[in-house]
Amino acid sequence: MKSAPLAIVVRTAGTNCDRETCMALERAGAKVELTHLYRLLEQPARLEAASMVVFPGGFSYGDDVAAGRIQGFEVRQSLAPALFEFVAGGGFVLGICNGFQVLVDTGLLEGLPQAGKREVALSSNVRGRFECRWVHLINEDSRCTWLPAGRVWPVPIAHGEGRVTLRDDAVLERLKSERRIVLRYVRPDGTRATSADELEVCPNGSLDQIAGLCDLTGRIIGLMPHPERNITPWHHPQWTRLSGTRTEGEGLDFYRRMVVAASQSAATRSGRIPTNA
Repeated sequence: MKSAPLAIVVRTAGTNCDRETCMALERAGAKVELTHLYRLLEQPARLEAASMVVFPGGFSYGDDVAAGRIQGFEVRQSLAPALFEFVAGGGFVLGICNGFQVLVDTGLLEGLPQAGKREVALSSNVRGRFECRWVHLINEDSRCTWLPAGRVWPVPIAHGEGRVTLRDDAVLERLKSERRIVLRYVRPDGTRATSADELEVCPNGSLDQIAGLCDLTGRIIGLMPHPERNITPWHHPQWTRLSGTRTEGEGLDFYRRMVVAASQSAATRSGRIPTNA
């Protein structure tokens, strides 16, 4: 029987979505190790046995200075080279909410092995407040080919600094042409918001209603919403009203597909990570 791929879920002070993330990955078919960041900094060779590294949500180090900034600094200073090598060998890196903020802050999402000119940032929500509600996402036609394009699914958000901002319009056009926009906030029917209802559809005011991005390999993925908070039929606040037979929450499909893709990628262990140079 084929062994389950290993996912390392990284926790640190202030992380509070690690247990839910572990449960989602286990239900999706992965073997999971919940590991403190410092253990990984001390022993980066732990990555050799893994197919996935996941930075879950929460408020690492209390989001002092800025959301994900301190954890991002630690990863950038001591772990980024090992993570780039891990991805070059076929490994997947996922950042959810605070984990997305870490990936952006380190430059991992942009393919910056050393400190470089970042072009992507996550800023304070446009209304200047914490947003905690359910939204709908659509899978875009992206480099994450394991996500079926066009699928619309509900998922909760809970963040204060989740607004995707870019250096200029040229960066947005490049992200589009490189197929690095993985997820967008949409209406329940899958249509894009207009100015009249944009903040109801995309509460943080994210540029171009972007909810998730990936790197050029499609193996480093960051998203603000929390799929792990919608893995059972009963997680959705309106589960009794939803039509059809739901045997699981829609977020579980995201993890299941990623586990399969990471397992297949790890089996090949080929290719090198491209850069944005």
